[in-house]
Amino acid sequence: MAILVMRPFPDNEATAAALREAGYGVLLSPALRFEPIAIRDEPDAHYNAVIVTSANALRGIVGQPLLERLRETKVFAVGDATAQAARAFGFRDVESASGDAVALCELVEARLRGSGRICYLAGADLSRDLGTDLGTCGYNVTTLTTYRMTPLVHFSEAVEAAFGAGDVEAVLHYSRRSAQSFVGAVKAAGLEISALALPQCCISDVVAAVLREAGASRVLAAASPDENAIFETLYRAIPVKRRAAKSGKG
Repeated sequence: MAILVMRPFPDNEATAAALREAGYGVLLSPALRFEPIAIRDEPDAHYNAVIVTSANALRGIVGQPLLERLRETKVFAVGDATAQAARAFGFRDVESASGDAVALCELVEARLRGSGRICYLAGADLSRDLGTDLGTCGYNVTTLTTYRMTPLVHFSEAVEAAFGAGDVEAVLHYSRRSAQSFVGAVKAAGLEISALALPQCCISDVVAAVLREAGASRVLAAASPDENAIFETLYRAIPVKRRAAKSGKG
């Protein structure tokens, strides 16, 4: 029996390790594939701050001169995990909004007070355009699209076999696009009835809405947009002790 983790690589590896340590079996099925995008850099551009909502935005500039140029610039990150990733990439002055896009905008406003040039490192598909949001507040925002996430079309044979054998206990969803990818793969495999009947643990209400709209009957949204909170939804849906008892009977 296993928890199906739809989070993309490489973040899914840390998620899998944490779940195994907690006593769960894990099956990885990255819903999206990371692809860096070549950007048109302005070598003479000076920024007062950098904003990031995903570690992937930083991965997209690895090996490029831009990364070296920005390392001394203040970074505002949407959450603690993204802030930690920024530090790992060599940024020295990093502050986390510990929340969502709204919290990030509020943090920028509190620190920069309506003025300054901001570099927004972003993905190709935005659920919310922070460049526009901050631009209306008086900031000069340069949005650099550094990566795209290509959706999964079909599950692997191993994942389809696990669904067929009833070995998937719950599914973890970390973004709206990955949830959409999951729904598409479920329909392609003809697994709507069995897969959508499982507990769907989502990192936010926005993500949960995708599963509810698709017809999932057991959708749980995390209390806050972070991994600890999504794990709490899983613990409620499938407590480790209950899972161990079920596995023992098999």
